[in-house]
Amino acid sequence: MIDELYSARILKLAANLPHSGRLAAPHGTGERVAKLCGSKAIVDVRLDAEGGVAAFAQDVKACALGQAAAGVLGEAVIGASVHEIEAARDGVTAMLKSGGEGPEGRFEGLRALKLVADYPARHASTMVAIEATLDAMKQALARKSPGDRTSLAGAA
Repeated sequence: MIDELYSARILKLAANLPHSGRLAAPHGTGERVAKLCGSKAIVDVRLDAEGGVAAFAQDVKACALGQAAAGVLGEAVIGASVHEIEAARDGVTAMLKSGGEGPEGRFEGLRALKLVADYPARHASTMVAIEATLDAMKQALARKSPGDRTSLAGAA
């Protein structure tokens, strides 16, 4: 079963980490660490005028499963809203903990990690990049003035 978990598809996703690094002037930064294994993700975002992801960078030090999740996230995150990322997080959580099918839409690629459900010790590592991205988005949105749809766009 462990060979299935670390399939060629998972290893390929782990090796491809889009938007690797850090942003020079992020609107928000999130950091998450999986306490059990030490997997860590730091994510920077800049938002567009509508609050979607305009620029994204991630520094992820995780096992192949955490790296694979970050790879899928990085491929699809540009243009995503906080609601889409919350739905992806909720979909992955349901997939890992209660037999759900996984996220739909732009983050459907995270379904490749469905077998992780059988390895609870790997759940937190799988979630670090998603959770760090949500933290960064929420921080950036909190910095936005209420009713001001251009305050972040001008800071980019």
